[in-house]
Order: sequence, then C-alpha cells, then structure tokens
Amino acid sequence: MQYDVTLITVRPATQAKALAILENRQRNNADLLACWYSEIGALNRILLIHSAADPGATLKARQAALQSPNPFGLVEFVTGMAVDTFVPFDFLPEVKPGALGPCYEVRSYELKPDGLAPTVELWRKAVPGRIAISPLLTAMTSVTGSVIRFMHIWPYRSLEERGRLRAKAIAEGVWPPPGGPDFLASQQTDIYLPAAWSPLR
Repeated sequence: MQYDVTLITVRPATQAKALAILENRQRNNADLLACWYSEIGALNRILLIHSAADPGATLKARQAALQSPNPFGLVEFVTGMAVDTFVPFDFLPEVKPGALGPCYEVRSYELKPDGLAPTVELWRKAVPGRIAISPLLTAMTSVTGSVIRFMHIWPYRSLEERGRLRAKAIAEGVWPPPGGPDFLASQQTDIYLPAAWSPLR
C-alpha cells in the first residue's frame, strides 16, 4: 500500500470555505482516508490522505487534478500545495477509516541521509511497547519530492490525553525509540482536526 498525501495551504480566514468545496468534490471519493485542517502548528493548512493501491491510477488522477484550471476547486484560496507519495513501514497495518481522534498529531521529520534503515528497525522494536499505551495510525516515508522525509501520525481523544499519554510513554522508557533522535535532521509537530465528513475523524 502507498498513500497519496496532499498538503494545501490557504489564505487566512478561508479554511472553512475551502473545506466546504472539498466536501463537495471529495466526500464520495472511495480512496479518501482523511481530510484534516491544522489547529496548532503551521496554520491554514488542509491535509488530504488518499490510499494509492494502484500507483499508476494515482499518478493519472494527480496529473489530471494539477492540469485542471482549478485544482481541487480551490484556486481562489490556495497559496501553496504539495502532493507526495508515502510508503508505510512494512510492519504496520493498512490505514483504515474510523473515529480515532478527533486530535491527530502529525509529526514530520527530515532524516539524515543514512537514517531511514536504522529508523525503521528502531521503530520495529519500539512500536509494540508504545502502542500498548496509545494507538499509532501510521508511520511512513516519502518516495517522491524532498527525501528523506518521515511522517508519523497519532490519534488522541483530546490534547489533554495526548499530553498525559506521551508523558507516560516517556516515563516508562518505551518512547522515543532509543537512539532514534540520532538520525533526525529536523522535525515539526502539528495538530490537525478532522472535517466533519472525513473518513478518519
């Protein structure tokens, strides 16, 4: 499985209008897994995640959208857009829709050039202990665009729950994976909330 990840930045105070347009265009898209908007971190962003079981079909759909005179129907609002393909770590299950949030912590990293293989192995060892505390939606690496990028997503019921469970994982020594930060070049954390119609909400 691969995932098509689209990050759209819109002008301030236009996010609600943009989400309404996306609902009309994306709600019945069988490949859509998530439509979230940023609440904490880099603001005025909308994150779309689509399953990409057929990479060829995904590339055709992406090309058609970008060649459109009005990509995603949002041309009047958009100030920036990035579309990339991500591949999940091979030991993680496929992402499925569901009510797991509503707070989604999206952690994005750039890894050092030699950092991907050891990061995957450190996560393979550490994830079972961490998900005993709270679930992991996915961890995946980019195979297009700027590399080596790595994204992992954690659902929480609230920001209070996030703080409590992250503190518990650290206190119990199960997270972060020992040695994992040694392979990081940069990092960013953002909190996203789901659109009401998002399959992952």
